[in-house]
Order: sequence, then structure tokens, then C-alpha cells
Amino acid sequence: MTEDVFDLLIVGGGVNGCGIARDAVGRGYSVVLAEMGDLASGTSSASTKLVHGGLRYLKQSEFRLVREALREREVLWRNAPHIIRPGRFILPVVEGLSSAWLIRIGLLLYDTLGGFSTLGRTRPLDLRKDPAGKPLKKHLRKAFEYSDCIVDDARLVVFNAMDAAKRGASIRTHTKVIRAEEEGDHWAITLQDMDNGRREFVRARMIVNAAGPWADEMLPLLGAHAADHHLRLVKGSHIVIPRKFDDPRAYIFQNRDGRIIFAIPYEQDFTLIGTTDEDFAGDPGEATISEAETRYLCEAASAYFEEPVTLEEVVWSYAGVRPLYDDGAARAQDATRDYVLKVDRHGALRVLNVFGGKITTYRRLAEAALGMIAGEIGQRGREWTADAPLPGGDFPAAEYDRKVMCLLRAFPFLDRPHARRLVRLYGTLAHDVLGTASSVADLGRHFGADLYECELCYLAAQEWARSGEDVLWRRTKLGLHLSEAERAEVAKFMHARNSTPPLKPPSEKSKKQGVRRKVATPH
Repeated sequence: MTEDVFDLLIVGGGVNGCGIARDAVGRGYSVVLAEMGDLASGTSSASTKLVHGGLRYLKQSEFRLVREALREREVLWRNAPHIIRPGRFILPVVEGLSSAWLIRIGLLLYDTLGGFSTLGRTRPLDLRKDPAGKPLKKHLRKAFEYSDCIVDDARLVVFNAMDAAKRGASIRTHTKVIRAEEEGDHWAITLQDMDNGRREFVRARMIVNAAGPWADEMLPLLGAHAADHHLRLVKGSHIVIPRKFDDPRAYIFQNRDGRIIFAIPYEQDFTLIGTTDEDFAGDPGEATISEAETRYLCEAASAYFEEPVTLEEVVWSYAGVRPLYDDGAARAQDATRDYVLKVDRHGALRVLNVFGGKITTYRRLAEAALGMIAGEIGQRGREWTADAPLPGGDFPAAEYDRKVMCLLRAFPFLDRPHARRLVRLYGTLAHDVLGTASSVADLGRHFGADLYECELCYLAAQEWARSGEDVLWRRTKLGLHLSEAERAEVAKFMHARNSTPPLKPPSEKSKKQGVRRKVATPH
């Protein structure tokens, strides 16, 4: 057993767990995080890729949540301009669903709750004249355009983990908590490596249960009653099709069943359509999109697009289970997206349980969690993350193109699309990805599209990537641009490279092509 006692052991490497780890270690707490799979391998990589207030939550009177989320758009965009970008969204008016004046009032409230914003405000559109109307059915004449942001969700998680590790946190992926016992004034925790079965013992003063859809399952292990239940598991599924429209703006469509879906420009050549909302039972790690959900998304989008969306167009799909706090709502889509934090006390020991939440509010959730942690084991430091860029995000959002030009000057053998992709994924860390390369040959083996060996090695060494899935569907989305054979070669390379223990990211303590091709669903 290790001699040191960590202040916190965090269970779960999703956005909430990594966000709490980053905030905590930055305040001076000692932190170890255990994730049984890859970072963001659950709910946090299966979102609709939005940093938004949640326009539909206004109908549920979740005004505090919407206001907090809208204010966070600016904070997150400022601190991660490489992976977050502003977007304009088109909401067509459909007779019989919502009147134009009601939508206008809702969007006015949305803008007002957002406070002072550098994002554009709502404006009405005439779809007969505006280019946004071109791909839509001709009976749609009115729309409103408003602002939100688009995010690379999995990279948001990874950057939080990287920053936590840089500041001294121990990030353990493919590591499961299998036992937690009271031992005097601390927890004695058994961790198991999911790849080789090896066990490790650590001590911690407090445990943070941020296991997402598995949070309820963790409760008996942490001393709670087996019957305790706090979560409503709701599956959300998405499909990706070849690019359906040329306009850079996204669409939000109302459906007659009361749900909404988005159609968002995605990865240059594609359109992302989602999401569904249905209650889920079973292992969240086994969630997949059903045929009924795929048909639903195709039909819902086809109700708006002049050219129907067909099943044959679907090139990729994914599904994730949202761990919503169970507030007793009658329908899955009406369940609250707000977060709830609860402390369980076992004598002198404490467990902080995290239920619910959404990507947009993860940083505020972490601040709230640290406030409760301070009340239980003592305060260390103060709030700091609002003005702290995530790794690679240390530049003004307006200078993205300038950063691309800087990369091209430093590595003149790159073509512009490759440089833009690297800056979009890594920001100022793109230079680290390329290292000392002075020619394309120096990038190493070419795996297809613009993916080279040096990037795979960087992802393994600095971002905990172990498998082809980690690389192709979470760290990047290049699985959409590679053939099945090319994806297999990436998987083979990553397997061979990680047959030895992966390198740990540096810390402060130890300076350490076919568009229409079907591809495998990663979940």
C-alpha cells in the first residue's frame, strides 16, 4: 500500500470528473483520478457537440440552468478557442407547432439571460430570400437565427485531464475502483488495471463519485444502500450523413412529438443530426442506436429538408447514455439537465456524489463541488478556472487564422487544410505534435487522409490514447475520412505501440476516403 494519502480519489474520467480534478489540483489538493475506460469514452463523447444554454429548457422553466449555461458559453469559448467556436442556428417557424411571436419571445429571453455577449443576437429571417432557406422545403417561409457555440466534446475532457496532470494530478485510465474500505480517517481503495488485471492500493481522505451513468452502481461500493437511486438514464443517439447543405449555419428543428433535433455542419464533409431522448435500462457501455431511432432522425430531418434524409446516407452513428438526475418527469425529454451534488458521510469519511449535469456547465459544477469538498476536508485555494486557458487555448479566439499561418510558417511543408485541422484540435500545442519535423517524410508513416505516425505517437504519449478507437473517434474524428483498411492499420499500430506501458503526460512534479462509406459505430 502506498504511504501517501491523497486528498481526493475521483471516480470517472468524463467531463465532470476531469473538470473537478483540474480545479481541485489547481487549488492545492492532491488528486488521483480513476477511469475504467478511455477518457470521455462514455457520455462525454456522445453529445450533440454544443456549448449552449438549451433553448428547449426554457419551456421547462429551468431558468437558473439556462442562465448559468449561457454565461458559461463565453467563459469556455475564451479559454478553449481551438475546440470551441461560435455558431449561428436557424429555427424555422412551422404552423401548428409554435407561433412566430412565441418563438421570438423565447429567443429574446434567451438573449437576455445570456447577458452581455460577444455572440450575435437573435434576428428574424425570410427563408424565401436568405440562403438558409435553400435546402429547406418551400412552405417554410419564416425563421429566427440565434447564437450558441459548437465544441469538440471529447477533446474538452482530454484537455481538462492534461491540465490536471500538468499540475500534479495522477490520471489513471483503464483503471477501475473495485473496493473502498474505511481505514481510520481515510479510505483504503483497491484499483484494478482493466488491461492486465494488476491491482493497486491507494488511500484518500475523500472520494468523489463522478462515474456518470454508473454513479448509482458505485453507491453500494462506497457504503450507501444498494436500493439508493438518483439517476434516470436517458439514451441520446445521433447519425452522421454526407454534407446536406453548404450554409455554415446549423439548424434546429421542432418535431410534432415535442422534441427538437439539430442538423449541424460536421467535420467539413458531413452533417450531424440528433438527438433522440428515450429511457434506457442496461449497461450504459453497451448503448447503441436502434433502427427505430435511426428512422426517427431521418424522418424528423426529412420533414424540413427538400431532399429527404435516407437510411442509406448514414455513414456513422453513435449513442450515449445521459445520467440525468431523476426528478420524476413523465417523459425522458422533460427530465432536468441540472446537476445535483450530495455528500454521504460515513463516520469521519466522506463521499461526494455527482448526479446529472451537462457539458456546458461542467466548470461551474466543478466549482460547486470544490465548495462542498472544502466544507468537508478543509479549504485549499480559491476559484481560478474562469480565467485559465485549457492546454493549447492560450490565444484570443479572433487569432485562430493567425495561429494557422504561424504553424504554416514554422512547418512550410504542410498544406493549409492539414494545418487548420491541427490548430483546431491542438491549438498552440500543434507545434508539439509536429516536433522537429522539417519535411513530410519526417512525419513518419502515413495512415490516410492527413494522419501521420507523429500524431499517433503524440496522442499515445501525451493524451492517454491506447487504441484505434481512442484516436479515430475521440481524439480526432478521422475515422470518417479513412477507409476500413486504413482504420485497421491505425488500430494495429496503436496496439503495438501500447503493448508496453504508455508514457505519462508531463507534470509539474516530473517534467515530464470515401464520404459515403459505412463505418463502425464506436459504442
